[in-house]
Amino acid sequence: MPSADTSRSRMPVAVYVLGLSVFALGTSEFMLSGLLPPIAEDLGVSIPRAGLLISAFAIGMVVGAPLLAVATLRLPRRTTLIALITLFGLGQVAGAVAPNYALLFVSRVISALACAGFWAVGAAVAISMVPMNARARAMAVMIGGLSIANVLGVPAGAFLGDQFGWRSAFWAVALMSAVALVGVIALIPRIPIPDSRPRLREELRIYRDGTVWLSIGVTALAAGGVFCAFSYLAPLLTDVAGLPEGSVPAVLGLFGVGALIGTAIGGRFADAHLFGVMLGGISASTVFLAVLALTAQNQVAVIVLSFLLGLSAFFTAPALNARIFNVAGAAPTLAGATTTSAFNTGNTAGPWLGGLVISGGFGFAATAWAGAAMTAVAIGLVVVSLRRHGASRVVAGSTPARVPAPAEVSH
Repeated sequence: MPSADTSRSRMPVAVYVLGLSVFALGTSEFMLSGLLPPIAEDLGVSIPRAGLLISAFAIGMVVGAPLLAVATLRLPRRTTLIALITLFGLGQVAGAVAPNYALLFVSRVISALACAGFWAVGAAVAISMVPMNARARAMAVMIGGLSIANVLGVPAGAFLGDQFGWRSAFWAVALMSAVALVGVIALIPRIPIPDSRPRLREELRIYRDGTVWLSIGVTALAAGGVFCAFSYLAPLLTDVAGLPEGSVPAVLGLFGVGALIGTAIGGRFADAHLFGVMLGGISASTVFLAVLALTAQNQVAVIVLSFLLGLSAFFTAPALNARIFNVAGAAPTLAGATTTSAFNTGNTAGPWLGGLVISGGFGFAATAWAGAAMTAVAIGLVVVSLRRHGASRVVAGSTPARVPAPAEVSH
C-alpha cells in the first residue's frame, strides 16, 4: 500500500482538467457582482432587480443539479461533460446578445442548468478517482477553478464591462467555454458505464437522514451569508466607501486572491480536521461580515475585508464539499448534485435577502449584517452536526483513514 505522502502526491490529471473547466463556469457565475451597475443602467432596471440575475443562476444550479444527475444517469460521463460545457457556452452567447432583461434572465437560467450538471457530474468523477482521505483535496482542485475565476475572471469581467460594455464579458466567457470544451475532449478519459446500474430509489433514501440535511443547511447558510454581501460589493465599494469605479476590478481580484489562498489551505487540512475547518472558517466569515458592516465607509477596511472574506469563505469550501460526500456516500449519483444544490441554495437566498435589505432602505452595508446572521446560524448547525458525528452511520472525512481508491466511477 502506498504511503499517505505518496498518495497525496498523485492527483489524476483529469481532476485538474475539471478544475480548469470550472474556471469558465465560475467566471460566469460570479462576474455579475462587478457588472450590476452597467447592466441595470443599460436594461433600465434597478440594481436589486439586476441582482436577481445572480439568484437566477443560483436557482438554475439548485434545480439543475439533481435533475441532470438523474437525466444523465445512463449516459457516458465524458459525453455528458462535453454536452454540458457546450450548452453552457451557447448560454453565454445568448446572454451576450440578449436585447432585454427577460431574455438575459432566461439565458442565465439555461447557463446555470448546464453549469449545475457539469459540476455535479464532474465532482462525482473527481471524487471517484481518489481515496476517501483525499476527497477534500480533489474538491479543492475543482474549487480552485472557482478561486482562480475570482482572481482573474471576475475582475477581468468587470474591466471588460467598464471598457467595452457588459456584453463583452459574456463573449469572453463564451470563448473560455470553447477552450474548456477542447480540454475535456482531449484529456478527460472515456469512463465505461458499469454493468451494475445504480438504483435511484435506493439513493433517495439518504434524504431520510437528518445528518444529510444538517450538512445541506450548513453549506447553504455558509455560502449564502458571504454572497449576500459579495453580490452587492461593487455598489458598496463605490456608493458607500467612495472608491472610484475603476478600482472595483482590483478589489474583486483581492477577494479572488483570498479565495485561492483559502482553498489551498482548506484543502490541505480539511481531510484531517473537517469540523475544525468548518467551524473556524464560518466563524471567521461571520466576524468579517460584521466588521464590514461597521466599517463600510472606510476604504482601507473594505479593501482588506474583501480579501479576508474570500479567504474565509473558500477556506471552508473543501470541507463543506467533502462533508456532504461523506454523509451521502450511499448515494453516488446524487452526492455531487446535493453538494451543488446546497451551495447554490445559499447563492440564491443570499442575493435575494441582500436585495430585500437594499429595497427596504437599509443600504448596501446592511447586506453584510444580513450575511452575518446567516453564517451565525450555520455555526450553530455545525455544532449540532459535530455532536451527532460520533453516532453517524457514515464514516466522516474528519478521520483520515487510509482506504484504497474507489473503483471505477459507478454512476
